Amino acid sequence: MAGGRIALGCIADDFTGATDLANNLVRAGMRVVQTIGVPAEPLQAEADAVVVALKSRTIPPAEAVAQSLAALHWLQAQGAQQIYFKYCSTFDSTPQGNIGPVTDALMQALGTGFTIATPAFPDNKRTVFKGYLFAGDVLLNESGMQNHPLTPMTDANLVRVLQAQTKHRVGLVDHTVVAQGAHAIRARFEALQAEGVGIAIVDAVANADLVTLGAALKGMPLVTAGSGVAIGLPANFGLRADSTAASLPPAAGLQAVVSGSCSVATNGQVAEFIRSGRPALAIDPLRIASGANVQAEALAWAQDKLASGPVLVYSTAEPSAVRAIQGQLGVEEAGAMVERTIAGIARGLVQLGVRQLVVAGGETSGACVQALNIAQMRIGGQIDPGVPWCHATSDAAPEGLHITLKSGNFGTPDFFTKAFAQLKA
Repeated sequence: MAGGRIALGCIADDFTGATDLANNLVRAGMRVVQTIGVPAEPLQAEADAVVVALKSRTIPPAEAVAQSLAALHWLQAQGAQQIYFKYCSTFDSTPQGNIGPVTDALMQALGTGFTIATPAFPDNKRTVFKGYLFAGDVLLNESGMQNHPLTPMTDANLVRVLQAQTKHRVGLVDHTVVAQGAHAIRARFEALQAEGVGIAIVDAVANADLVTLGAALKGMPLVTAGSGVAIGLPANFGLRADSTAASLPPAAGLQAVVSGSCSVATNGQVAEFIRSGRPALAIDPLRIASGANVQAEALAWAQDKLASGPVLVYSTAEPSAVRAIQGQLGVEEAGAMVERTIAGIARGLVQLGVRQLVVAGGETSGACVQALNIAQMRIGGQIDPGVPWCHATSDAAPEGLHITLKSGNFGTPDFFTKAFAQLKA
């Protein structure tokens, strides 16, 4: 811990987002522990930052607020000097929340009347310009996120999106101010506060913008952002990049991938894995709904294939197929049913000897780490921007296993195979 206290206490609204944030902090020199949910006991390990991973992105706003406040109180008890509320780089939310309501509650609990909001993460092609969020070269609402089954994003204007969710007035710190440096950003903060603005969307089109912004955030009680801003914060606590912060135990054991994400990136990764000739099994939600023991079938299929290399079990599908299933089963039930099945398969694979596990999809990752009874993870090296390997213990693997929780939209097409190759290096 920095000076006997946690320098940074982080609250993430899903599990892949938590490791995404932790990854950037580790790269910038912080020793990071990620907890699964709010711990019942004080932190035991030495760490500069702790990321409390919640599964609160798509639950009712009141529940998301309650869980986030519980995480805040635990982090405060560990002496956290600054609080970071992390959400997705695609600003996944609805007009009801949960980004706005959680931000409002944290601001009130911390006694602060001002904070910032930016999901920018240029390393993963998420940039904010004039308050509009871009995914690659297109506006967010043209990127495929408009088809998200739970949080469809049909507006790229972040000021407008956030204003619909929060009781605070939302303003903008645009790129012309950011380009002038940290002093100019702080002056803009003061001007916005004088105008009655409580939350400022901040432009960022390059990593240099995030480093500049990070310096301007020194001492701010609450930061809300995607994971990108994390690269600029450790320096505020006197920390610099250090490779030892990412060290993990050596990898061993069998290899597997489970995927529940329906994102464009994960669809491509599943297709690439199949094209490479490796064994892959598609899960049919309608068969699960019919009462078939799909979990047992998948584990029986995988058992004699694991010795030859990684296997993939996936429920990933194109948006049209997802909508058809939702039409028959209902949106919430279809998602929860698949998550439970994939999580059960992940636990079964670990019981079969898998000790290197890739999980794709935010909701899927949450279900899998809960099924494995993982309480804390040590964050290791980056596979692709925003996605690190982690090491954790589980009652299904007391000696520990390596696990990576990949956000649906992250990673190159060859991510699944590249991840395992990195552990061998």
